[in-house]
Amino acid sequence: MKEQPLKEVTQLIHAIKVGLVEGSYSITNKTLDIFKYIIMSKSWQNADALMQIVRAQCRILQAALPQETVTSNIARRILKLTREEFDLLQAKVQHFADDSQASLSLHKLVTQTSESNVSVDYSVPQKGLREALLDHLQEVETELETSSENICVQAEEHIHSSEIILTLGHSRSVENFLKRAIKKRQFLTIIVAECAPASRGHNLAASLAGEKNVEIIVIPDAAIFAMMSRVNKVIIGTHSVLANGGLRAACGAYTVALAAKHYSVPVIVLAPMYKLSPLHLCEQDAFNMVGCAEDVIPYDSIPAREAKVYSPMFDYVPPELVTLFISNTGGHAPSYVYRLLTELYHPEDLEI
Repeated sequence: MKEQPLKEVTQLIHAIKVGLVEGSYSITNKTLDIFKYIIMSKSWQNADALMQIVRAQCRILQAALPQETVTSNIARRILKLTREEFDLLQAKVQHFADDSQASLSLHKLVTQTSESNVSVDYSVPQKGLREALLDHLQEVETELETSSENICVQAEEHIHSSEIILTLGHSRSVENFLKRAIKKRQFLTIIVAECAPASRGHNLAASLAGEKNVEIIVIPDAAIFAMMSRVNKVIIGTHSVLANGGLRAACGAYTVALAAKHYSVPVIVLAPMYKLSPLHLCEQDAFNMVGCAEDVIPYDSIPAREAKVYSPMFDYVPPELVTLFISNTGGHAPSYVYRLLTELYHPEDLEI
């Protein structure tokens, strides 16, 4: 039987495709609202039924928006929360009769849950599951709202006075991070690669130009290697972080990372936890998107008649070119991403 999308899901897909909803943060928030609506309004009777609904809607989002991994990431978070809350409620019910074990330690609950994961029957109705999930989702919403601020407060640890910072394009996380550093540090120089053909780096430069005690330099992408020898740190955002610690980042990020590697310049990537995906590069049917090539070569020009022009939206940056990830929970090496994924998602939910 073919899965039917909810009206809210089709509306979100349409809004993203036509550009009404942009940016990973906004998409994550809208997706969370949909799954919160499912938990509140749908007539599911047990954890298994809820997880089936979440998986079905997630598969529809995946098929329609293969590049937007944050929709699947938030679905996996909800699936894990459902399992955890069900196990905790079940453990409390099982030990309620025994007064000596009425207040189980967290260690015991975790141990018993991990031992019994294989044989847990999620089709058993569990009283209070809906309320417990809604309470937990409130914590997830708060985490999303504070993720940008929690990343920004770490700016002082990584950026020092009189340093030269290079960035690429326009990431909101990077913009807020640099603004925080500018307020705390003196005589900074920020080099912004324009990230052609969209040239979104100009937007970042214009936003930072109003700040005091900072020099902003905009360069074409072709000058990245020439400028890198002067740079102290590279700070970039990313669209998503893959399971091996690699990046799906804005086109041009691979060029920046290779130049930084050549000159031994550290590459710092700002990535809130909701951007961590358990997928590998080889597991994705549509890793990249191709934009309009009109900005590269006009359609009615003579060269356009002879040449095929591609304008990819993303670059893959391998983990060995990344020095440090800064998330809302702190700084992590690329090799630590595997551990973070085990904390975020349940092993049975990696494949939706």
